[in-house]
Amino acid sequence: MSTILIKAATIVNEHKQYVADVLIKDGLIDRIDSTIDQQADEIINAEGLHLLPGCIDDQVHFREPGLTYKADIYTESRAAVAGGITSFMEMPNTVPNTLTQELLEDKYQIASRNSLANYSFFMGASNNNLDEVLRTDINNVCGIKVFMGSSTGNMLVDDPNTLEKLFAQAPTLIATHCEDEATIKSNLAHYKQLLGENIPVRLHPKIRSAEACYLSSSMAIELAKKHNTRLHILHISTERETHLFDNTIPLKDKRITAEACIHHLWFTDADYETKGNYIKWNPAVKTEADRDGILKAVLDGRIDVIATDHAPHTIEEKEQPYLQAPSGGPLVQHALPAMLELYHHGKISLEQIVEKTAHNVAVLFQIEKRGFIREGYWADLVLVNLNKPWNVNKSNILYKCNWSPFEGNTFRSKVAYTLISGNLAYANGKLIEGKAGKRLTFSR
Repeated sequence: MSTILIKAATIVNEHKQYVADVLIKDGLIDRIDSTIDQQADEIINAEGLHLLPGCIDDQVHFREPGLTYKADIYTESRAAVAGGITSFMEMPNTVPNTLTQELLEDKYQIASRNSLANYSFFMGASNNNLDEVLRTDINNVCGIKVFMGSSTGNMLVDDPNTLEKLFAQAPTLIATHCEDEATIKSNLAHYKQLLGENIPVRLHPKIRSAEACYLSSSMAIELAKKHNTRLHILHISTERETHLFDNTIPLKDKRITAEACIHHLWFTDADYETKGNYIKWNPAVKTEADRDGILKAVLDGRIDVIATDHAPHTIEEKEQPYLQAPSGGPLVQHALPAMLELYHHGKISLEQIVEKTAHNVAVLFQIEKRGFIREGYWADLVLVNLNKPWNVNKSNILYKCNWSPFEGNTFRSKVAYTLISGNLAYANGKLIEGKAGKRLTFSR
């Protein structure tokens, strides 16, 4: 039985901060106490460091299978671990799309061999695979993903009949990408008529507009209320949408929850001038008022979790003209440092960061024994130095695509150690490989 003893850490957990030792045995948190005097296989001196539950990222695109020239489960899970993300939930718009139980299981098998972080994968829905969706094992799969906006391959679900059946019969949580396709097509046609093919990226939030987001999100919520569906709306990008969600219900009782992403909490439409396609996401980064409104909703509980929507593309792809450049960008390595930067600016507390990146994700997905620093729980932990500035540059980027929208930024906080299911996976700038993460399980 392997043991790790973390000494004198400032623990941030369940709305409290306190200094304590943590003993880890055989992957689990065995004991938390003010002082633990016990021999261990490894002792980590955490004096001056803050110990957080590892982040659980409920939305990533790791591109495997089919698109591994820009990312794969091995490379992106390493980047996640270096950034303090201990578990991820990956999306089904790979190639082929994850639309059968057999293709879903293939991804689990790849992760069991190659993922340094803990993992789960969404089952994909299309206009014609309801029977496959209904076969999903709700205790071993994080949820069902529905694209209510354009996506890769056969993954746009725009048939009203199919949506009704999905929301009525889904055996578990439905996670939605909400943008109204008809509105987007109309906006794009308008700007093509005005500008031809030379549309500048600054018009991206006008094409994939606030109206497109609101129409789709409100429709999803209407369907969920009609059928009492467990609905989770991903990457809220407008202030207006935040008012669709309730903060008067305890999270464990909510049937409708929402997610904010790092890029919508950080960038605004003013950044297109310098960042261009490198901050082209769907839904689009919008106004400063939208950014600030999303943060307000995170803080007051209308938005429940913070994630990344990590979706890498190559530099060559991103440097194409706006209409050809794909949407999405890499974020898992820099998400926690970016949130800690907002803490340094007085915009969010450490306790709130932990709540939105770990506790609440575990609660709303009903993840077993993760997301909290508790005795008997898996030791998914990250130690951060809040006062160790570092600059993001190509020499320290771990994404396979080798770029970041944060290049040139100096963050004040740095991840010092990451533990995955009780295994030390990252220490002082170095990844420690050899042990794969574990499959997430769910109490449903």
